[in-house]
Amino acid sequence: MAAFSSTFYEAFLLIASLDHRAVEIVSLSVRVSGAAVLLGTLIGLPLGAFLAVGRFPGRNVALVTVNALMGLPSVVVGVIVYLFLSRSGPFGELGLLYTPAAMVVAQTVLVIPLMAAIARQVVDDAWQRYAEELQAMRFTWWQSVTTLLYDCRHSLLVAVLAGLGRAMSEVGAVMIVGGNIDHATRVMTTSIALETSKGDLPLAIALGLVLISVILVLNAVAFTVRAWAMRRYG
Repeated sequence: MAAFSSTFYEAFLLIASLDHRAVEIVSLSVRVSGAAVLLGTLIGLPLGAFLAVGRFPGRNVALVTVNALMGLPSVVVGVIVYLFLSRSGPFGELGLLYTPAAMVVAQTVLVIPLMAAIARQVVDDAWQRYAEELQAMRFTWWQSVTTLLYDCRHSLLVAVLAGLGRAMSEVGAVMIVGGNIDHATRVMTTSIALETSKGDLPLAIALGLVLISVILVLNAVAFTVRAWAMRRYG
């Protein structure tokens, strides 16, 4: 029990003292996951809205595919991205493998289906309410998509946060394409796995506490924004 308490005490000291190793790792994690979620937002939300509004041959197949890709194993994504970015792959000349950029690509591939699926459900509910009005105003499908995305912007925070949670908690794909290189591609999840295997539990626990805290703060912000929006717009 004493060793258990001592480990947590050391972990809290690392956080309180802003240990340079922890700060570097957390900073890279936020940058990589933030970039992936930004790309996922730009691609996934319009894709989900298009699937909600659009009526085209093969729509049901597209819906099933997007929903299935939500559970795509991260290691599979890592291997696929690795093959594309390796020297023998189609994008090997870019030299992105084992860089933060490769990790952004892998996380983006992971979060797009999740964000698209959630956005489709949110926008589909709004489309059921406003379809007649939008059609009466002769909105094109793209105008309908952009209008509904704007109208549902507060509810779509759920999709963004879900994507961010998936990105920040991901291990397998970023380990494969990033290589977990010290001072280069080592993020919170890969560091937690490595430091635990090395026996450096205080750093692993400190990083774990930071990761949980970030997710809790983001969810609190989203809850506050949605509650404010509901009170203001009724």
